[in-house]
Amino acid sequence: MNRDLTPTEGVRLLLERERDEGASAAYKASIFTPDATHEGHATLRDDGTASLEVEAPADLIEMMMMMAKLTARAAAKKREDGLPPWPARVLRWRGPGRGATAGE
Repeated sequence: MNRDLTPTEGVRLLLERERDEGASAAYKASIFTPDATHEGHATLRDDGTASLEVEAPADLIEMMMMMAKLTARAAAKKREDGLPPWPARVLRWRGPGRGATAGE
């Protein structure tokens, strides 16, 4: 996706699905802060686990991992409900006071 997601404050977290492999899905993981963009990859599994490969400050990794795990935990229930388990895109913003430190 070619658009500027750089926030003026806080952090934006973006997962973009690359492959749906049934019980798991591969995502491009992007973390946007006012000063930097960190990109990597995430693998989400419908047992609620996730792995993340991205170089970023620990607090930003923690936020991205939480979003990835929440998305993974929802997959099995979505499948049971007849919905696609893996969203094409998940975007969240965390502002000051909600755990975002913009990588500081």
